[in-house]
Amino acid sequence: MVEDRVTDGRRIAQLLASEVTGRETGPLAAMAVVDADPDVEPTADGAFAYGIDRDGDRVADVAVQPDRAYLELRAGVAAGTDAAEAAERSDLRVRPKAVDPPRALLFVESGAAVKAAVDVLVAAASDDSDDAA
Repeated sequence: MVEDRVTDGRRIAQLLASEVTGRETGPLAAMAVVDADPDVEPTADGAFAYGIDRDGDRVADVAVQPDRAYLELRAGVAAGTDAAEAAERSDLRVRPKAVDPPRALLFVESGAAVKAAVDVLVAAASDDSDDAA
């Protein structure tokens, strides 16, 4: 059994991108990885790796640090939304970002945490599409 834990920020971001682009049905089918920098090098502050769009609208930006990746969620970040509740249930660290419009940072510190991050991403995109309706 493999005991290694993936904690390299660039590799975590690659795993997340694979999850987003690897689905042809369901809520991820409308999402796409955009503006990807295949040669991104992690930095302490977080280097932009790619964006995630849903039907042409930006849902999140993904940045890489040496020991983790993080999503800067642009959608579904208000308290009481499905995304906020999904983030709280995920056991991932979430921090609001005080900008206008508001955003939230979702930290993904291992490859195993990618599935939880995808759940939050799907909830954020769903909240955003509900707002647009």
